[in-house]
Amino acid sequence: MLTALLAAFIGGIILNLMPCVFPVISLKALGLLRHTDNAASARREGLGFLLGVVVTMMALAGILLAARAGGAAVGWGFQLQSPLVIALLSLVILAAALNLLGVFEVGLSVQRVGGSVDVGRGAFTRSAMTGALAIIVATPCAAPFMASAIGYALVQPPAVALVIFFALAIGFAAPFTLVSLFPALAKFLPRPGAWMDVLKRGLAFPMFGAYAWLVWVLAQQAGSAALATLLAASVVVAFAGWLYGMAQHRHFAGKSHKVLYAVTTLLIIAVIAPLPTLIKPGAGLAGDQLTAEVTKAKWTPQAVEAQRGHGKAIFVDFTASWCITCQVNEKTSLSTQAVKEAIAKTGTLYMVADSTKFNPDVDDTMSEFGQGGLPMYLVYPADGGPPKVLPQVLTPSIVVNALNQASKKA
Repeated sequence: MLTALLAAFIGGIILNLMPCVFPVISLKALGLLRHTDNAASARREGLGFLLGVVVTMMALAGILLAARAGGAAVGWGFQLQSPLVIALLSLVILAAALNLLGVFEVGLSVQRVGGSVDVGRGAFTRSAMTGALAIIVATPCAAPFMASAIGYALVQPPAVALVIFFALAIGFAAPFTLVSLFPALAKFLPRPGAWMDVLKRGLAFPMFGAYAWLVWVLAQQAGSAALATLLAASVVVAFAGWLYGMAQHRHFAGKSHKVLYAVTTLLIIAVIAPLPTLIKPGAGLAGDQLTAEVTKAKWTPQAVEAQRGHGKAIFVDFTASWCITCQVNEKTSLSTQAVKEAIAKTGTLYMVADSTKFNPDVDDTMSEFGQGGLPMYLVYPADGGPPKVLPQVLTPSIVVNALNQASKKA
């Protein structure tokens, strides 16, 4: 258990460096930069972020454990298997990007039009919301050390599992919380200035990138009809954000604004209310089944058992469209010419276990191998021996060496 706790804590720290977390983590960095000259405000930012991370992590862990106790085979990132969650999260990310561009303000008190902004007010709540959002968008990634810790947690009693998830949350929040709580560390950060306004607007574009990725994931999960619905909803949300920003300016200028606030509220309700009936799991957009010379067969436990021990190695790619690490490994390793040639040379059977939509067989198999999150890569030897679990972050040489070893006859 101590090993799992340490792995969860270290994995939480490393999770800050994963690509899926960067757009939201950049918001936290911006918040800290605002308060490098005010220790009390910096502490509020740090403690708010810590609270948001811990509460959200424990809530997700509680839902995950309750679902598993009820017989559902779900794992880390389970909520992203729901098209509705993807749609709602994408709209939140879009709104955050518009906020960064200055279309409207959240958690700030504008003293007058064109006047100064009191960044201290609402800092705690804003940071807690940033922490909550960071945890939600972090679930497509599984950092080194983290998957094994989560895999261990999911087979333990609930109390033990929650302690391990708590360690993961503390590790995730630790870097920014420490910098905010100890002014000596904050001295290494640049001083606030006019350049921060430019940085704030520049950080909107990683958020737009995250939005675009979520839109693509939704298309893979639910098809073109859901995609069209989300795009239409996005236009309405953007328009509502613009109206809200206009209402804010009129409010702080002492002009009439209540009608604009009311219209904004009605537009948001009109967008959110019908989503549960309009966005449902369905046939996703067709993906490529062929990658150059490599044919990707659909994985099932039965298919693996039927092929094992027949003189061919088997490579199984446990992946999902919403798994950022999976997509990075696909581009940097699995689709490289070196790996393609190794698959062809060794006669390896390449199988894909897709968990973009809920697949209980995938989650059961991952639990069997002690892995709590995607990606997972299994290599079954040609002689029918036990499979080898590859690292979650691949290189072409790791895959090639594993295939060469697995294809050797006993």
